[in-house]
Amino acid sequence: MRVKTGVVRRRRHKKVLKLARGFYSGRRKHFRKAKEQLERSLCYAFRDRKQKKRDFRSLWIVRINAACRINDISYSKFIHGLKRANIELDRKILADMAISDPQAFAAIVQQAKAAI
Repeated sequence: MRVKTGVVRRRRHKKVLKLARGFYSGRRKHFRKAKEQLERSLCYAFRDRKQKKRDFRSLWIVRINAACRINDISYSKFIHGLKRANIELDRKILADMAISDPQAFAAIVQQAKAAI
């Protein structure tokens, strides 16, 4: 006897087409195109979740460096001073502090300078 894949195939197709919502043109309507694009998209999503962390870290470093230059110290000397002073603030917090609370950041810079 021949086994037909009606229900199984329809479920599989619906699952792929549901994930392909928002794609352009036939990539959301035609199963084969949607499946190919979905495989590619999931690879990009996996890669870019890691890329996003790198992008944010570099943004924080740029912000910290700009605030350090205002306080007459370079970024690398500032980080070295933090390590020597045993101040364990991560770059995310430091970048936020540099923007939202410059006086507190200046105080931390003074502690870092003193530790060098």
